[in-house]
Amino acid sequence: MTKTNKKLRSFVTIAMLSSISFILMLFNFPLPWFPAFLQIDFSDVPALIAAITMGPVAGILVELMKNILDWIFSGSPTGMPVGHMANFATGILFIMPVYYIYKKLPSAKGLFFGLIVGSVIMSVGMAFLNYIAFLPMYGYFMNFHVENISEMAVKAILPFNLIKGIMLIAIVTVLFRTMKTWIQNQRLQYLS
Repeated sequence: MTKTNKKLRSFVTIAMLSSISFILMLFNFPLPWFPAFLQIDFSDVPALIAAITMGPVAGILVELMKNILDWIFSGSPTGMPVGHMANFATGILFIMPVYYIYKKLPSAKGLFFGLIVGSVIMSVGMAFLNYIAFLPMYGYFMNFHVENISEMAVKAILPFNLIKGIMLIAIVTVLFRTMKTWIQNQRLQYLS
């Protein structure tokens, strides 16, 4: 495959995975006992596939494109894409550790370990980022006061993302079993 064909194929694959990710983002749902603005979606799965088959930039681009598409088509209650920025950060915090661990240990065990580490980093990282940035931004743009931001970050954001991480681990583990050969072939084509 020539370099030009490889680039074109990469762009098409990233666009396709971004579209799938955007569609998956539309099927979000809340969990009981958590604030309504926290929604579970599985749109990080195509971004993770992009990262482990084509590299970290591809995963980041899928995360970026799905959030841009969702902001364009769904809008934002604040007028500012605060939720989309939070979703982008969540995705990056999840897929990057998985990518780097799977790169060092390209096996089912390596992927599973990466998924666990990615889930923990996503959960702790988003609790911190919500504490310092996203919850104050929501308060500012939507003109409401969050009583105790640190309590919200620890009692809502952290456990919510841990649950989301467990769900993502289950889905990606099942997908990996069925797509293992395809993923290995894609890695050989894109990362060699």
